[in-house]
Parts: sequence; structure tokens; C-alpha cells
Amino acid sequence: MSSSLRARLWLSYALLVLSALTVTALFIIVYLIRNPFVYRQTFTHLQDIEAILQTNQPGLGSLPIDSLLPILKQYDQTYDVRLLILDKNRQLQADSRAGSSPALSQPRLLRILILNRVIKDDSGAYWLFIAEKLSDERWLLLAVPRQKVHLLTIIRDDLFLPFIEASALALILSLVIAFGVARWIADPLQQVVAASRQMPARQAASLPLKGPREVQTLTRTFNEMTARVQASQKSQRDFVANVSHELKTPLTSIQGFAQAILDGTADTPEARQQAARVIHDEAGRMHRMVLDLLDLARLDAGIADFQRAPVDIPTLLDSVVEKFTPQARKTGISFQVQAPALPPLIGDGDRLAQVLTNLVDNAMKFTPGGSQIILSTLQVGNEIEVSVTDSGIGIPSAEIAHIFDRFHQADPARKGGEKHGAGLGLAIVKEIVQAHGGTISVRSAPGEGSTFTVMLPLTPPADKSVAKR
Repeated sequence: MSSSLRARLWLSYALLVLSALTVTALFIIVYLIRNPFVYRQTFTHLQDIEAILQTNQPGLGSLPIDSLLPILKQYDQTYDVRLLILDKNRQLQADSRAGSSPALSQPRLLRILILNRVIKDDSGAYWLFIAEKLSDERWLLLAVPRQKVHLLTIIRDDLFLPFIEASALALILSLVIAFGVARWIADPLQQVVAASRQMPARQAASLPLKGPREVQTLTRTFNEMTARVQASQKSQRDFVANVSHELKTPLTSIQGFAQAILDGTADTPEARQQAARVIHDEAGRMHRMVLDLLDLARLDAGIADFQRAPVDIPTLLDSVVEKFTPQARKTGISFQVQAPALPPLIGDGDRLAQVLTNLVDNAMKFTPGGSQIILSTLQVGNEIEVSVTDSGIGIPSAEIAHIFDRFHQADPARKGGEKHGAGLGLAIVKEIVQAHGGTISVRSAPGEGSTFTVMLPLTPPADKSVAKR
């Protein structure tokens, strides 16, 4: 328990409170030693006598010294209080006990306005006194011998017991509050520690935000990290499942037709040729998928090398269209290129060609015969916008948010055939675009076609490899 954060915080607060109370107690004890109850009574008594004297002798400050001495001695005899008169320079002028008591120390008299409590006479005895300024700038001092006060008397002082009681109550309340504050800070941190020990967990719930602002910030960051870890784990599980699923179909076809050749089921040249063609096509499909996976792995790891050189985007569009023209003629699809003269873009021409090739290939897969695919470019500030627009079946709104996810297919029911892919093309496109410091977005609606828009800065990041995100 003593090694826990809560215990250490509580002990720290407790020591802090005890230190503060100890210092306060020392000051109060010193005060009580120097100003016990007897002294405070004496000062009150002197103030009462001074008030009586000022009331009965209103012109005291203007009387000559010869007239003052009888009055001072009279009040001294009446109240047993030594009275002294000092001039404005604090030099002694009259003393009601001059000759009968040791003279008060002259250096101490010079500092009466500062001390104004205790004065010492020539014999070393101490006197308690008060000083009051008279109307003619002279000073009136009232003094009595200081009594010796025993420690027991100080302990019996009226202030001592209330101080002890208040200190004990303050200590108890402070320790309780310190314990609450320690729990307020430590409990959320202990929850973070306990949750971190359970990681990785598939169903780890978000921790509640408690404690001070800094602890809440830590908890919020931990929750965000947990969400990212869970998303990464889910992505890995989905990735393995999708790869397994995508490989299962071609492997099953390859195994089935190879078995047909081996056991003689394909007993005619045409059957054997058909089996060999299927095996060849499925192996090619697997090969393309493996290459795409390797490409994605390099992009994720940040080791995909990008060559930086000036790229003319309109020329790149023309070359991509030229590559797809023979295939487009077979289906009756036409291309329209809207590419005005643009400044060259610094990037990897081969990778950008891969982006455009994938986008055009996707557009042709879902554009009916006799339709048109539009490729357009324009400069927007310091960026170049490249759009590929088809008039195909469109993408449902629920699928748009996942269209760039790996192995995602907007039409999961579509299996096999030339239009079937592994769902990696758009994921690779997004990675390449981001590696160039750009963004890609899609605008689509069912039955209205789709428009993929790529925004590329004229000068991409200086790093030649894809940074991990």
C-alpha cells in the first residue's frame, strides 16, 4: 500500500499539512511565550490608565516639565504605574520614579516607536510599557515591571487550548481532504494502469473521464489509443480473413482442374486445354493479388521508393487513355480528355500512372457499353486536380466511406469474371496519393455514375518514401 501512488500522494499531502501546522504552532507558541495572558492584561491595564490620564488632563502635552512631574507622581502613586515624558527627539524629560528606580536605558528609549512593548532599565530589569504621542509632539510612556511567567501559566493561557483544539480539527480535516484528493488523482490513473495490462483486448471499454484535467487528458488519450489498437487488430483479422477468402477460390479452381488432368477426367485435348487455361488464369490472378499485397506492405512500412521528377499530367492522361483505347473499342466506351496546359508536377510518374490506371480500369468495369468516361485536370492554387468520371452504376452512399478500405467491394455479390478484383486497387491508389502529399475523394450516387477526384500538390513532401500513418 505504501508504494502505491494513492498512498504516496496522501503521505505527501499529510506531511505538507503537518509541516504547515508545525510552523504555525511554533509561531503561536513563541507569541504566547512573549505575550502571555498576564502581559496582555498588563497592556490593557496600561491603556486604561493612559485613557484616564488623557481624559483628566487634556492639556498634558502643553504643560512645562515642572508642572508635569507632580501630576506624573500623583498618578504613579494612585495606579502604581511609572510615567515618563520624552521630547520629540525621544530624550527623557520627566520620570515619575527618577531617583527611586533605575533609569530606563536611553538607547532603548530611542526605539520605543518600533518596539513599543518591552524596555530595559540600567539594572537589567525589564519593564512592560506603552507609548502615546501627546499634542505637542512629546511622548508619554506608561511602564510597569515585567513579571516572570512560568511555562504552566502559558499552557493555561486562554488561547492555548483553543489553538490545540483547532489544530487537531484542522489536521483531521486536512488528512481527510488529502485522502480524497489522492483518490481523485490516483484512482483514474490506476484504472489506466489496469486497462493497459489487459491490452490487447478485443472488447476493452472506454474508461470514464475522471480526476483533474491532466488526468482526464491522459485517460482520453488512452481511450483513443485503445480504439486505434482495436481498429488495427480488427483490420489485421479482416486482412487475414480476406486474404484467405480471396486465395481460396483460385486455389480451389487450380486444385480441381489439376486433379481433372491427373485422374484423366479431362480426357480430350479441348478439356485439357480448358483446364490449363483456368489454371493459368487463376494463377495469374493470384500473382496479381500477391504483387498488390507486397506493394501495400511496402507502402505501409514506408520503404516504397518514390522517384521525384517533373511529371506532365496532361501527357500522363493521354498515355493512360491510349493504353485502354483497344479495350474501350470492344465495349463501345469512349474517352473524353479535358486537360489544358499545366505546370509540371514533382512526383513519381510511374506511381501516378498506376493511380490513373486503377481509376480508369475501375471506371471501365462499371460503365455500360456506349457510355463515356471523362478525364479532366485543372490547377487549383498550388494543387492540380485530376478527376475521372464515369456514367456507370454508381456507389451506394453507405459504401462510399469504405470504398478505399482493403478488400472492400461495393458489390460483394459479384464473384468471378473479368470484373472481379481483390479489392486492393483503390487502397493502393489512396496510399500513393497520400505519399505525394495529396488527397483522394469520391462523389457518387446509385445510377448516376461516380467521380473520383485526386488533389496533388505541385511540390509534394521531400521524403521519398511513404511515411507511416
